[in-house]
Amino acid sequence: MAALLLATADALAARFGAVTVHGELSGFSRAGSGHCYFSLKDAAGAPALLRCAMFRRAAVMVDFAPADGQQVELRGRLGVYDARGELQMVVESMSRVGTGALYEEFLRRRVRLAAEGLFDAARKRPLPPHPRVLGIVTSLAAAALHDVLSTLRRRAPQVAVVIYPSAVQGADAPAALVAALQLAARRNEVETLLLVRGGGALEDLWAFNDERVVRAVAASPLPLVCGVGHETDITLADLAADLRAPTPTAAAELAAPAQAELMAQLQGQAQRLQRALQRSLQAQSQRVDQTAQRLGQPSRRLAAQTHALQLLAHRLERALWQTRERKHERLARADERWRHALHTRLQREPSRLEVAMQRLHAQDPARVLQRGYAWVESMDGRPVPRMAQLRPGQAVRAVWADGQATAEVLSLEPLPPAE
Repeated sequence: MAALLLATADALAARFGAVTVHGELSGFSRAGSGHCYFSLKDAAGAPALLRCAMFRRAAVMVDFAPADGQQVELRGRLGVYDARGELQMVVESMSRVGTGALYEEFLRRRVRLAAEGLFDAARKRPLPPHPRVLGIVTSLAAAALHDVLSTLRRRAPQVAVVIYPSAVQGADAPAALVAALQLAARRNEVETLLLVRGGGALEDLWAFNDERVVRAVAASPLPLVCGVGHETDITLADLAADLRAPTPTAAAELAAPAQAELMAQLQGQAQRLQRALQRSLQAQSQRVDQTAQRLGQPSRRLAAQTHALQLLAHRLERALWQTRERKHERLARADERWRHALHTRLQREPSRLEVAMQRLHAQDPARVLQRGYAWVESMDGRPVPRMAQLRPGQAVRAVWADGQATAEVLSLEPLPPAE
């Protein structure tokens, strides 16, 4: 077997020597040693695949970042990989020619769906912080399922898991994925949904770029984490999901917090509550001590209150006595002022009476008549103070101090007005 493989390799080297070939990169990976391994697909879409290896000394000379879907031109030599007996090309140089058909379709779909708003950050929802049940959409035979379950058993054994089986690769995968997502939404038995698959070439992950799957992811009523491929793999389902995880394992870690972390948080909260309770109890104990110190013994407190009441009673009695004395003094002064005022008034009344009598005597008509005046009145005794009350021929009576006489009015002569 080894001799046959060696002879085949020699024949290839002698027949072809250095070759140049165009094609599309697929399944590109870079090992920790710096060596690169990938396949080259036919650029025209024919079912042809060539395994390739590019060692570190040649890889460091590549002036771009190789990725799946890129059209490249390779120069190298053909040989046989002894370990698997496969034809492979040992690449000496790589140059970029263009973008592959699948990658171009990926970019076109990404632009169109982004324009519809399926990838907008505003529509993405936060994940439940402490889920009790997680749903997983993947293949039952996928290594990703084993990774997710192992991670959840290790980190979050308190979380239950519901699996919605689906194909994740091939022509039937998009419809199966959409059906699984719709089933999970219809049953509504989980709090977060994980859509996971392991790594692979662009064509291996193409089901997650299918427009039906992307729209189903965006329409999911359940918060959805998409962990498809390796960290460098990005699918349209990743962009439509509420959260993208770089790997299936990372999806499990993001969806369910570690039990140890939760226990540590609870322990920290319990310690903080205990410290807060201790501080509160200490503060209340100090307040009780301070209150007890202010109260003292009940007997001493009662004696102090009794003494205070006695002082108040004494002050009240003294205040009443002082008030009564002040009122007596005010009454005595008021009585003295009233008596003095009455005596003064009684002393003034005789002189006022004498003055009034003098004024009254001065107004006595008889005294006026004694001074030579006469009093004129009608025959019926009514006084006649004005000439206008008389008429010629009228009989009147004239009264003097020593007698009276009857007279007749002969004429009336009014006096001129005084100037």
